[in-house]
Order: sequence, then structure tokens, then C-alpha cells
Amino acid sequence: MDYNTLLQIVKEYGSPTYVYDAEKIVLQYKRLTKAFNNVKQLRINYAVKALSNISVLKLFNSIGSGLDTVSIQEVQLGLKAGFKPEDIIYTPNGVSLEEIENVAELGVQINIDNLSILEQFGSKHPKIPVCIRINPHVMAGGNTNISVGHIDSKFGISIHQIPLLLRIVENTNMTINGIHMHTGSDILDIDVFLYASEILFETAKNFKNLEFIDFGSGFKVPYKKGDIETNIEELGKKLSKRFNSFCKEYGKDLTLAFEPGKFLVSEAGVFLAKVNVVKQTTSTVFAQIDSGFNHLIRPMLYGSQHEIENISNPKGRERFYSVVGYICETDTFANNRRISEINEGDILCFKNAGAYCFTMASNYNSRYRPSEVLIYKGKPQLIRQRETFEDILRNQLEIAM
Repeated sequence: MDYNTLLQIVKEYGSPTYVYDAEKIVLQYKRLTKAFNNVKQLRINYAVKALSNISVLKLFNSIGSGLDTVSIQEVQLGLKAGFKPEDIIYTPNGVSLEEIENVAELGVQINIDNLSILEQFGSKHPKIPVCIRINPHVMAGGNTNISVGHIDSKFGISIHQIPLLLRIVENTNMTINGIHMHTGSDILDIDVFLYASEILFETAKNFKNLEFIDFGSGFKVPYKKGDIETNIEELGKKLSKRFNSFCKEYGKDLTLAFEPGKFLVSEAGVFLAKVNVVKQTTSTVFAQIDSGFNHLIRPMLYGSQHEIENISNPKGRERFYSVVGYICETDTFANNRRISEINEGDILCFKNAGAYCFTMASNYNSRYRPSEVLIYKGKPQLIRQRETFEDILRNQLEIAM
């Protein structure tokens, strides 16, 4: 995305605004499928929670992707976007049996991650095939906030509970058609991921009617120049070979599934915000923007680093700035970051803003959530209007005083 296009988008749709590049999304999807082109049956299920705008979902549907969902609302969004029920997998955590049953009625693949719900669901609906989410107790991600395969995680059924799991399956006579794991985000060590995969293969041997094995995702993308990322090509080569070998041992060709979110959309998105004030204290120069953690919480929540560029003055002399927001809380996006000289009214561009950014936005301080724009076939198109005061009041009820 060139700077002139982004500046024109701000001029037309205001700030702050999220902008996504459809071409980059498609390229990332093709890169992943190419890395695993030696597998006979591959399924990529885009993780809706990363970026759930219905226009983005329609884009994924058009290129043959499936969907990974975590709520009945995400399932309904997928159906609304044109996905067939059989192309959606539902992997909730801590939801009610009632919600799982409601999703099952829609014809979506169910993925259950705890023994209590598994037994209840299997007892009531033994004919509905179910996938099981296993916790391999392998921490393949960066930290405990984004790594969900460690022993203290709330996600998945422990590998140490396999004997009890098998007893439940036998007693209910239910059909298990898939095995799943997700070790967490920002995977760097491919060997650790492959080690977790071996645990999944070993678990899969206990089930005779599998149709697929889902290896989750969590592939790391670069967040700054020179940053390291998951080597998808190397992983594709090694895991494909092992997967094909397992299928021969198992006696039939299974589908290899992934559920990437960040890998597909993170680098395709940017967040544009205007500088309201340049404020200098005794030790710091602050660039205060027309946004805060109500729009982009990842730096404050996870300590994530988003590269920031001043697209109004990209070739200016670099100075050190702390970029902060307008929320009445500490909402620091960057501390003492080298950025081209900033003036009030300049537009700052936050890179890697496609995943887990807008979807985590809120109305804190009664601020409006921003607009979203998709650049599709070279043309910027508004895919979400900026909220208004009427949106703030929409579900509030005034009582007589």
C-alpha cells in the first residue's frame, strides 16, 4: 500500500481508520497452500477471530478457504458470508452445552475441548461426529498470554487424560472424526511444533474413524525490519513428509488442517491515525494521536511492537518520540521510537494491524470504533462505517427519573 493511497483514504474516510490489502491476504493464503502442496488433502480454515469483517470473510470464501470459529456468532457470520456449514469448524472454550448443540444443528463441525462437555454431548448426540482438542503440554508460542498448549492452559483435553477420554467415547458410542491441537501464537521453533505433532499422531492412533488432523496454527509474522518469522516452507516440507507417512500407517488418506489467522491477515493491515498534539516534557517528546487502546490494544495488552511510520513526512529527519493515545489511561503505543519528524496533523501508519486489532476494539471513554477499508482489485472500498453517537446509545434504555 503506497502512502499516497493511504493519505487519500484518510482524506475520504477520516481517521482513525483500518485499511486491509486483499492482494496481500491472497498471497499469504497461496504461500501457505504451496508450502503443503505435497499433501493430498489440505484444508486451511481461516481463524475468524483475527479479523471478522464480513467482506474479508467473503474474500476467503472466494479463494476456497474454510473457517475456524470460536462462537456461534462467528459461525453465523461465516454462513452469512456464504460458507457452507461443512466448511466451518467450531472450536469454543468454556461455552455452554446449549450453544454447542445450537451450532451442531447448523451442520457445522464440532470441536470439543473438555471431558465434561464431551460426555454430555456424546450421550445426547452420539451420531454427530466430533473433533477433540488435545492439549499436548507443549509450549510452542512466545509467552503464556499467547501460548495455549502448556500444562496450565485452560484449553484442550490433557494428553494424560486420554484413558478417560477413550472410556467416554466407548461408553457413549460416539464418533470421533478429527483430532486437533493449538500450541499458541508466534511459533519460532519448528522442531518444537513437530514434537507436539508427534504427540498428536500418537493420540490419533486411538481413533479408527478419523477424517482429519488439525494442527492449529500460531505462525509468527515479522513485526519489524529484520524480525524473525516462522519458516513456513521448511515446516511444510518436514510436516508434509511426516503426515504422509502417518497416513500410510493409519491406512487411509486424512486431511491435514490448519487454522491460521495472524499469518493470513496481520501484514495485510495497517492502522492510520492523526497526530492531535506534539507535546514535549523535560525528557520526552510525545506524539498524541486521535486513538488509544480502545482501537489498538495489542501493544498495551501483549507488549507487541507495531512499526510506526509518519506517512505525511516519510523522508523527514528522524527523531525520538513516544506515541500515545487520547484515552484517560496509560495508552502508550511506542516508547522513544525513531520516527520521521512529526508535526500536528500528520498521519501515522501502524504496520501489522490486520490481526487482533479491530476485533479487540471497544467504546471505552465512549469513543467511536473506527472505519475499515479494504483495497480490493486496486480500489479502496469502505467495508465498515465509522460509528456515530447513535451507535453509542443504540442498546441503552433511559428510565424515568
